[in-house]
Amino acid sequence: MAPTKKTDDTKEDVVRVASARPTPKPTQEKKEEGKEEKKEEKQQVAPEKKADVKPEKIEFAIDKEALKKFKHVAVAYSHVEREMFPSEEAYLAEVEVETRAEEVIKEIEKLGIPVKGYKGDQYLLTNLLVDRPDLVVNLVDTLKGRDALQTSVPAALELAGIPYTGAEMTGLVIGNDRHLIKQLLTSYEIPTPKFQYIRFAGTKIQETITCPLIVKLNESGGSVGIDNHAVKETYADAQKKVDEMISTYKVGVIIEEFIDGPEVTVVVFDDGRKKYVLMGEKIFRKKPDGKHQFTSFESYDDSKAYKYKKVEDEMLAGKIAKLSVRAFNGLRYKDYAKFDVRVHETDGTPYFTDANPNTAFGPDKGLPFTEVLGLNGLSFQDVLSSLLSKYAKNLL
Repeated sequence: MAPTKKTDDTKEDVVRVASARPTPKPTQEKKEEGKEEKKEEKQQVAPEKKADVKPEKIEFAIDKEALKKFKHVAVAYSHVEREMFPSEEAYLAEVEVETRAEEVIKEIEKLGIPVKGYKGDQYLLTNLLVDRPDLVVNLVDTLKGRDALQTSVPAALELAGIPYTGAEMTGLVIGNDRHLIKQLLTSYEIPTPKFQYIRFAGTKIQETITCPLIVKLNESGGSVGIDNHAVKETYADAQKKVDEMISTYKVGVIIEEFIDGPEVTVVVFDDGRKKYVLMGEKIFRKKPDGKHQFTSFESYDDSKAYKYKKVEDEMLAGKIAKLSVRAFNGLRYKDYAKFDVRVHETDGTPYFTDANPNTAFGPDKGLPFTEVLGLNGLSFQDVLSSLLSKYAKNLL
C-alpha cells in the first residue's frame, strides 16, 4: 500500500494547549511572498473563547476499531556502534534510541497490535520487504553514524510502497540542515537569531553578528558539541570553537547570536484532523557556565537540570503557537515535531533556535516531547494511539 498522502493544511484547525485566552489575531499583512501562508494560518486558528473560559480538554483522534486492522507494525531504529561516530559524545547522544525503540514496541503491544523491531543497518529494507508491515514507525535518526543519511529511510519506503510515520524525505533533508532551516524560517518571517554558516576551519566569523555567540553543528541533534562552556563572549573564543568542531566532526557549523531569556519547548502534533500546539517553559536549576541558561550535553546526566512550567504570558503563547504552525508547514514536517524557542529578555521577541522533525519519540518522561505532553495533561499512549489510528484508517 502506498504511503498516505499529505493532507490539505488549509482545511485543518490548530488547537493550542497553553492558556484559556484565544490566540491573538495577526496585526500586520505579510509580504507578497508569504500571503498564502498567512491565509492558511488564519484558517487554522481555533475559534475564539472568552477569557474566563477554561481551555478544552484535548482529546486526540483515536479510532480503536481501526487499530484492530493492523496485522503487523514495524519499529525501525538506528543501528549504533561506537566506531561509526566521530566522538564519544555523538555516540552517546544516539545509542539511547535502541532502548527507546524497545519501549515504543512495548507501548504498541499494549494496544494489542503485532509489532517487531528492525535495526537500521544494511539489511533494513530487505527485511521490511520480506515482512511487508502495514506501517513503519520510523525512529531512525542516523545511518552509519550520519544524521544526513536518515533521509534514505523514507526514500526507500516510498519506493517500496510501505507507509511510515514522521517526516517525508523533503522534511528530513530540511531538518538535517540548520543552515537551510534558518534560511526558510527567515523567508517565512519567523524570528531566528542572526547567524553565519561556516564550512571550513579557518573561515573568519563576521563581526556583524553580536556576542555572546553559540556554535552548533549544522547537522546533528541531542546538543552534540554544546558543552557547559558553549556560549562564547568573544569572537576569538568563538573562532576557536568553530575550528575545533569542524575538525572533529567534519561538517559545517552555525554560529548564531545567543539569546538571553526564557526558553520554551514547543511540540506540534497532527492527529489528521487538527494540528495541536503544546508548549512548556524550561526552568533551569542552574546556569551551566554561571552566566547563561541553556541545555548543555552534560545536563542530560542531570535529571534535575531543568523542569517545565506552563507559559504564563497569554499573548506570547499565542504568538509562538501561530509561528510554530507556520514553521511546521513551511519546513514540510509531518505527524509531529519539536521547536526550541528563546524569548529575548528585553523585547520579548520569540526566536526559533532549533527545529526537530521526528524528535525523540517515546514514553520516557525525561524526553522533552513526552514531558511537554504530560505538562498539558496528555500521555505518550494518547499520542501513539492517535498516530497509529491515522494510518490504520487507510488499511483495508
